[in-house]
Amino acid sequence: MIPPKHWDLFCRVVDNYGDIGVCWRLARQLVAEHGLQVRLWVDDLIAFRRLCHDIDSGLAMQSCRGVEVRHWEDPFPAVEPAEVVVEAFACELPERYVQAMAARSEKPCWINLEYLSAEAWVGECHGLTSPSPRLPLTKHFFFPGFAADTGGVLLERDLDARRRDFQQDARAQAAFWQGLGLAAPGPGESRISLFCYPGSRAEELFTGWSGQETPVTCLVPEGIAGEAITAFFDRPTPAAGGSLRQGSLEVRILPFLEQDDYDRLLWACDCNFVRGEDSFLRGQWALRPMVWQPYPQAEALHLHKLEAFLRRYGQGLPEGTAHALGDFWRAWSRGEGVGTAWPAFWAQRTALAGHAEAWAATLQGNGDLASKLAQFCAVGL
Repeated sequence: MIPPKHWDLFCRVVDNYGDIGVCWRLARQLVAEHGLQVRLWVDDLIAFRRLCHDIDSGLAMQSCRGVEVRHWEDPFPAVEPAEVVVEAFACELPERYVQAMAARSEKPCWINLEYLSAEAWVGECHGLTSPSPRLPLTKHFFFPGFAADTGGVLLERDLDARRRDFQQDARAQAAFWQGLGLAAPGPGESRISLFCYPGSRAEELFTGWSGQETPVTCLVPEGIAGEAITAFFDRPTPAAGGSLRQGSLEVRILPFLEQDDYDRLLWACDCNFVRGEDSFLRGQWALRPMVWQPYPQAEALHLHKLEAFLRRYGQGLPEGTAHALGDFWRAWSRGEGVGTAWPAFWAQRTALAGHAEAWAATLQGNGDLASKLAQFCAVGL
């Protein structure tokens, strides 16, 4: 079945990058691969611009890479609702827009796009409906996930080919490093990307890396891990392009990269520390050892999400590898015993890289989120 042509996708930026990161990838994919017309409403264009430098944060309406981008501001303008309305991460649509949806003779397909989770209940809740108690509208809950009975995860059709071509092309990698002001990695050097939440105990990793025999280059986006960098080096964190050295460790501060360049960074590094949802998934597609830090929540609820993913992701791993993986991920998210747990984790890097390939193949078999969402809306209408 053919999905409806016109879509409105609403995004409120909560944690700076994750929400808009997911929405921007989804919008681009719906346009490029499914030929849909997408209007993306975003309340924070400044944060959006950090992920896509073509965005003009001063414009209320603009076109970017085939997507109509609108600044979501109050009062909300009088617009005709699209055939499909995607409310990303329960962001609550403007009341004026909801009333316009209800006034349509043919009601829109209303989707609440939920957060990505590996928890067991996700499959049971995927696709459930919630009729409005006051308007003739029905909301559908669409849950991304890591199993076949969920909405799947974001995956562009050409992503695997682009990654493979880059990872097999030494000149392309050298050109990428040069663009960041770095030479290609030297003999025995490890390159590790670090994207974490405030308060992470990265200084414990810095201590271990600085004292080892082989060199480590830790690549950190500007504005990330500043407390840990200052605590370890006892000096202010440099601006983008700057670096600090101690022993075998160099910490290099990178400008905040656009999404496509961030993908290349993940593909080029030996290990990637990722967080939240968008970078978490891109770390999985990089086929490299990774460390995930879920978004911190009250009463340590995020640790339940971590355990749920570890149970699913760890299936098929040798016992020793699974223990090393779980021990370090837990230490990293709790901020306890980080330096102690790292050596055992890093000793398993060859096994973890092989497992990353098998895991990615499993995810591909479940179907991609954009295609499953388009088909869901085609059937729903």
